[in-house]
Amino acid sequence: MDLSPSGLSLPSPSRRGLLRGVGGAALLAGAGVPLLSACGSSGSGSDSKTVSVGSNDSDAVPKKAYAAVYAAFSKQSGLTAKVNTKDHNTFQEQINSYLQGTPDDVFKWFAGYRMQFFAAKGLASPIDDAWQKIGANFPDAMKKLSKGADGKYYFVPMTSYPWAIFYRKSVFQQHGYTVPTTWDQLVALCKQMKKDGLVPIAFGDKDAWPAMGTFDQINFRLNGYDFHVELMAGKAAWTDAKVKAVFDHWAELLPYHQDGFMGRTWQDAAQTLVSKKAGMYLLGTFVAQQFTNKADLDDLDFFAFPEINSAYGQDTVEAPTDGFMVSKSPKNKDGVTKLLEYLGTPAAEELYLKGDPSVVAASNKASTASYSPLQKKAFDMIGSAKSLTQFMDRDSRPDFTSTVMQPGLQKFLQNPKGVDSLLSSIERQKKTIFASS
Repeated sequence: MDLSPSGLSLPSPSRRGLLRGVGGAALLAGAGVPLLSACGSSGSGSDSKTVSVGSNDSDAVPKKAYAAVYAAFSKQSGLTAKVNTKDHNTFQEQINSYLQGTPDDVFKWFAGYRMQFFAAKGLASPIDDAWQKIGANFPDAMKKLSKGADGKYYFVPMTSYPWAIFYRKSVFQQHGYTVPTTWDQLVALCKQMKKDGLVPIAFGDKDAWPAMGTFDQINFRLNGYDFHVELMAGKAAWTDAKVKAVFDHWAELLPYHQDGFMGRTWQDAAQTLVSKKAGMYLLGTFVAQQFTNKADLDDLDFFAFPEINSAYGQDTVEAPTDGFMVSKSPKNKDGVTKLLEYLGTPAAEELYLKGDPSVVAASNKASTASYSPLQKKAFDMIGSAKSLTQFMDRDSRPDFTSTVMQPGLQKFLQNPKGVDSLLSSIERQKKTIFASS
């Protein structure tokens, strides 16, 4: 993960495109790719003084930041966290075989469906004992995000960042714009921006994942958090009228999206916001990476995606969250519990953020004293949300989102009138994919 000059994060496009951890591991094994294994073949972590940790933090910044966290844990507990770090994408692509083999005691992973999938398969251990101690450190939405379908806890969240609509304060001041809080206000603002010679909504979907964020926002604003979860889990039909309504709303916004988006990366799209050619941009807070001039960065602000259905308001926030899980048969159960209890403290998160200010703490008890204004606002948005989603490719099967939804959404963007046949096709493919193990 790259550090932005603002201290906000950049999830790489390759991470979005290559996450096939749920379904692709056996394929990789058959192709002769060496699979992940626990620290040492002799079963290190089996002694009472060592806890083994499988990590995907191969980038220099998070790797160093977590090293400080593990060192502090060792000093406090007398236990050693022995870390087995693998390349970020390799870890995710091989996670299924890794967890079915001889995994480390604890492993780094993602909240939401990604976590629930392995919990339901019996490849992760419930950690309610640790949550007895750390529960008070997290808001209700983060607690909900950390539970499996059985209601037990399987995840300790560490860091997060929200998706929102970004804009330049000076542009809004110059034109007398006000922040829209409803769908009608958003559409009216887009029309006015177009009249004023601005690109209303900056947009680039060359890497195919940004569009998934727009779908998510409209879907949970229109149909609520529960429907989002059911749809992503393959339980609701893509031919449902509720899904068609999402695309109908999106089609209303499309005339205000930046032209030529299929050939534009998110970074290029962000530059039109930097140069004040675009009025708004829906993305994660990592958009701030493109604001390399401090004056421009200080002028950057964001607001929550407007309300569409008053039954749901703006109570759901898309906030991809990283943290830790426990394998099915940890060798050092007592040590694992101690590590999780430490990782779930505000102090552990604050220590991590000293080394990697690219995200915000998952705990609402962590200090925000060192946060930039944007980080503080992001932290408050996450902490006050009723429900948190993770992003389409984390809330659903990676094989489904990469092979069906990414190309499917691009087909819609290029031909919004063909949505009925598109949704029928998505539903057929979904049934096939979700029927497989």
